[in-house]
This record gives sequence, structure tokens and C-alpha cells, in this order.
Amino acid sequence: MTEQSSPTEQSSITGQNGEPGVLDLGLPDPVTDPALPKRVRIHEVGPRDGLQNESALVPVEVKAEFIARLAAAGLGTVEATSFVHPKWVPQLADAEQLMPLLAPLHERHPGLRLPVLVPNERGLDRALAHHAGEVAVFASATETFARRNLNRSADEAMEMFRPVVERAGEAGVPVRGYLSMCFGDPWEGRVPVDQVVGHGLRLLELGCAELSLGDTIGVATPGQVTALLAGFVRAGVPVEKLAVHFHDTYGQALSNTLAALRSGVTVVDASAGGLGGCPYAKSATGNLATEDLVWMLHGLGIETGVDLPRLAATSGWMARQLGRPSPSRTVRALLGPTA
Repeated sequence: MTEQSSPTEQSSITGQNGEPGVLDLGLPDPVTDPALPKRVRIHEVGPRDGLQNESALVPVEVKAEFIARLAAAGLGTVEATSFVHPKWVPQLADAEQLMPLLAPLHERHPGLRLPVLVPNERGLDRALAHHAGEVAVFASATETFARRNLNRSADEAMEMFRPVVERAGEAGVPVRGYLSMCFGDPWEGRVPVDQVVGHGLRLLELGCAELSLGDTIGVATPGQVTALLAGFVRAGVPVEKLAVHFHDTYGQALSNTLAALRSGVTVVDASAGGLGGCPYAKSATGNLATEDLVWMLHGLGIETGVDLPRLAATSGWMARQLGRPSPSRTVRALLGPTA
């Protein structure tokens, strides 16, 4: 695996025909806001949440290269894969082949976090056998999506996760909890704040160290985000335990992220190049693009540790592997419309 961008990728970022690119000109111009966090940790989900929605199978070597490039671009948390039964997510059926290819990255990038998704105890067994340092479980704030995504009720899903979280804790492996359909459901419509908070509290009470609140179909607006986060705070949940996961179906992902930052959230999920969706909710479109997020955060003077040119080059490279342009506006602006 190589981590270097090609000369073409680098030159396209710094401008063409001898003209300087926007990054060479010092743009975006950072203007800090004391009401916002000084640093945000980006939880990169492209290799897992992004690629699971692809119609074609991506070779395991390409996945490993993608993750290596993301780590080299400064992303300290990269969700690598999912130990879900191949019948349900065939795009990630190569998880056990991928994990050994990622082992050398820990030496090159000390502190790199490569969490994996597990649906049940069998998935946890497989993850632990491959020395996963962190795992995640995924629940639903609505009954319909729980049955469609997990083939069981929301209550039954929580009971399925209980031994997973307990056993992971015994093994010293932190668990992240994902909660889907926090702002709207394609079958049930609006989702009450108290309903979302109730399901989120159950994941935290099980022992999840962090709770990611998902706008699975991208219908949230900033007011909803502020109200939901306030609901969790009223319930006694420290905002430090919360992360946000926005899809950009209606173009609201960045504005929703800004609302979350103003509420004190410092962990934001994003997908390189805007890859992703949800195979069990067809109205879900791509995730918030990591490059678009980084452009906004750097413009606000918020530290991320991410090298934006290198990240954009990585997403341009991945778009070519997939045979289509990147949906990220920032990638297209930096690399050209065909990137």
C-alpha cells in the first residue's frame, strides 16, 4: 500500500496553468468563534458506511489502500468495516481479509483508531479474533426501522446488544452506540425527542462509551438538532458523550453540524468524498462529505488534524476506483468537476 498522492493529484489541488489554487492563497480564511469548540474529532465512516452502499464489490486491496490514505491525511479515527453476515451486507464480506492488511498502520500512525461495526455476539467474536480495538453497535429510534434493519423489535435489539457491550467491556474494548432515525423515519414520519432520548439512554446504560445520533434520511434541520441535544442534556447525558451523524439529502448536513457544535458537540461523523447512504432506507443519500466538513471547520479556526489537500486527493483517487465523480463539493472545487 502506498500513501502518497500522485503528482497529478497534487498539482490539481495547487492550481492549473500556473495559477495558484485557493489553498495556496490561504483560503478558507479562518475566523474563530469563541462559542465553538477549539477542536473537533472527525469520525471517518467512508470505508464502512460509505462502501456498504456501493452496488459493485470493491476489492479488499483497494479498501486497505483507501484506509491507509485516510490515515495519512490525518484522520485519527477511521471506521474500517463491519462484521455483519455477508448475506446482509455483501460489500463488507471481506472484513476478515481486510483486518490483517490494516495491522501495519498502527505502527505508522500511533494512536490510530480503527473501530468496526458488530451486530451481535457472533460479530463480536469475529472482531475480537482479529484484534479489533473498538467496536460499535447500531440501534434504531423507531420500531419500523428496527424491524427492517435488524429483523427484530427495538426492545429485542437492545437485549441483543447487552451481552455484546458487556463482553466487549470485559475485553477492554470500548463500544460506540449508533442510533438511527433520530430526526425522521420514512415509514413513521417525525420522531419525538423523548422517544429518541429514551432509546439513546438505553444504549448508554448498557455501557456504550459514545452515542452517535443519526439523521439517517437527511431530513433534520438546525432547530431539530438543537432541540434533540438539549433533550439529552436535560436527561443528564454529558454532551461529551454525544456525536452527530448527518446525511445531506436536503443539503442541511453542514448547517446541522454547526448547530451541533454550538450545542457543545465535538465529535462529528463524516464520509470521505460524501460516500454512502443506507441499504435499508432507500431515501437516504450520501453522508456529510469529510472534505466539506473540514473546509467549514478550518474556516472557523477549529483544529481537526486533517490535511485537506491530501484528503481531497484521496477522495479523488477513490472516486476513480468507483468509476464516477465525487459528490463532495469541496473535492470537485479542489480537483476539478470530474474528480
